[in-house]
Amino acid sequence: MDLRFSASDEAFAAEVRHFLDTHLTPDLRAAGRANAGIYCERPVAQKWLSILNDRGWAVPSWPVEHGGTGWSVAQHYLFARELVMADAPPVTPNATRMVGPVVMAFGTDEQKRQILPRIRSGEDWWAQGYSEPGSGSDLASLQCRAVRDGDHYVINGTKIWTSHAQFSNKIFCLVRTRFEGKAQAGISFLLFDMDLPGISIRPIITLAGDHEVNQVFFDDVRVPVSGLLGRENEGWTVAKYLLTHERSGQYAPRLRKELRLIRDLAARPGAVQADADFQARLAALEVEVEALEALEFRFMASLSQGEEPGARSSMMKVRGTELVQAATELAVEVLGPDAVPDYALARLTGGGNAVLGTPDVARPVPRFLNDRAATIYAGSNEIQRNILSGAVLGL
Repeated sequence: MDLRFSASDEAFAAEVRHFLDTHLTPDLRAAGRANAGIYCERPVAQKWLSILNDRGWAVPSWPVEHGGTGWSVAQHYLFARELVMADAPPVTPNATRMVGPVVMAFGTDEQKRQILPRIRSGEDWWAQGYSEPGSGSDLASLQCRAVRDGDHYVINGTKIWTSHAQFSNKIFCLVRTRFEGKAQAGISFLLFDMDLPGISIRPIITLAGDHEVNQVFFDDVRVPVSGLLGRENEGWTVAKYLLTHERSGQYAPRLRKELRLIRDLAARPGAVQADADFQARLAALEVEVEALEALEFRFMASLSQGEEPGARSSMMKVRGTELVQAATELAVEVLGPDAVPDYALARLTGGGNAVLGTPDVARPVPRFLNDRAATIYAGSNEIQRNILSGAVLGL
């Protein structure tokens, strides 16, 4: 298999870089550089989404008839790579990569007309109502219930780790509409407004100091039946489809950027970890990243031939998130005691570490803390290994 990009692909990458040079403003770059997680604050993400939407690049992976680009698999990869390397703030994935694709796959014509244009424009911001206390990796055990009452469902229960619920005016939510029989067969997928009576939000502040996630409570919330996506009690099929999209993506570009940061930190005067042992571990990590990138290229090649992601999305999720954790851990280690002073204040104010005076040292610790969850969200890596053992190894 030829792992090289064609001349036309390289020309496309140059076009993307030119666009970023002219439209990615310094404030957006600074916000992207300081971001420790997979979400930026809504004002930042919405501003960047609007710029991309004006160019026709807000939802590049969607079908052309819904505002997508019609790019090749290689072009999608290059676009994502250039965004990462330019410090572009991430576009919040809940709408563009999660609910959008499932609405296109399972929604009615009316739902598509109402929902998809407002995702592209950023008018609607979506929260993901999946996990519950005690129902995270074992999502099928969820207990948040929805009881049919005429033209409405009445919802009672709670969701947790609900990213950006404080910014969202919409939510896609898994609820239990039937309690007898197999757990997966009694789940429905609902779309509804976040300002309905009976919804309350409790913030959760992470170890990294972010207010990125929340717990959401539903107390006799009346949701119109028109918000049902797909068929009642068949929401598990929709949920699995969504998770396949959530787990897909590229890790190598971000890892290469992380490696570059580690090298820069190790080269600073007086670096305490820039010894032979550290250099050997850094080299080993670089080899792992090279191997992951080759795997991603093979994945791209299969997708370009029309194959479905299938269990390979689980493979990429496991390997990518574990290497992200290894890289962020090494970045903190190379800072040594300099990782501790004032990193939170430096990150919040956009300045540097009081000791070293450079913004780069404000990044490793929050990213290290935030990425502890990378092997848990979107289905824990233990669950992904179970999927692989059955789907790939036949165990």
